Amino acid sequence: MFSFDEFDKRFATGSSLELKALLPVGIQDEIGHFNVFNMSKIRQTVSNTPSEPYQCRTFYKVSLLLGHSKIGYPDSIIDLSQPTLVFTTPKSPVTWLPLERQSGMCCVFTSEFLHPTRSGVILDELPIYKSPEHPVFPLQKSDVKNVKDIFEKMQTAIASTYAYKYDLLRAYTLELIHLGQQLQSITMLHPNHSNFARTTSLFIELLERQFPVENPRQRINLRAPKDYAEKLSIHVNHLNKILKETTSLTTSALIAGRILKEAQILLRQTNWTIAEIADSLGFSDVAHFAKFFKNETSISPGVYRSQPKSLNYT
Repeated sequence: MFSFDEFDKRFATGSSLELKALLPVGIQDEIGHFNVFNMSKIRQTVSNTPSEPYQCRTFYKVSLLLGHSKIGYPDSIIDLSQPTLVFTTPKSPVTWLPLERQSGMCCVFTSEFLHPTRSGVILDELPIYKSPEHPVFPLQKSDVKNVKDIFEKMQTAIASTYAYKYDLLRAYTLELIHLGQQLQSITMLHPNHSNFARTTSLFIELLERQFPVENPRQRINLRAPKDYAEKLSIHVNHLNKILKETTSLTTSALIAGRILKEAQILLRQTNWTIAEIADSLGFSDVAHFAKFFKNETSISPGVYRSQPKSLNYT
């Protein structure tokens, strides 16, 4: 058995990477670029000696730390007194000091493992690695279970004989990265966007997530500007000001435009009754829906449905 620091140092030597020359083409690019470990199975000691640096300069690392420890950065020391998800990179000037016997799990991987041609991402361009905030995230109980499950899936996959297990391991690694990015502040996730642009994108996402309407029993829930403002935790007047500046349209106009688009699709592409369409789109009755539709298009829903599809009234 060896200590956690010795474990890091063994990876720093790169000796495992040299062995890949003995492997067939294709497998060479996988083996030696990823591994996953259960910390409780690695002998660890606790002492009052100075903390040791992470020596693993070839690898990126994602760790779930469950015991009490400290992470040191050049500008701060973070006390980890609850379950924590930690991201480190080959460039991370980090020291780690366990204050009690550690448990948890970790995975290590190279930039080649998540190369854009394999993963579709540019690793160092991800917010988790570009953020000026230290990527150290205390976890809620539900998050701990989720992270443990991902690591356990990694262990099952890497021990399997499944031919595409490294593709599966990439997916699990990206799942951990995205979980970390969800725990980042919204400012860090959108560093190049203004507050107005972020709010606008969140509004549009809320609006679009209600569509498409796929059956008459489905009903959209967010109909009024105040509904969106409440979801975004801002005043409705402020939301309207933001959207007016970024889109030149009011909140009501944007909502109405998207509902009209869905109404036209349903009138042309389904055999639902107009009453069913009205109900699905959140109208109290057919009369209110007909009035809305005619105000927007100058014709009634029934006339629109009966006209040739080549005609466009919007």
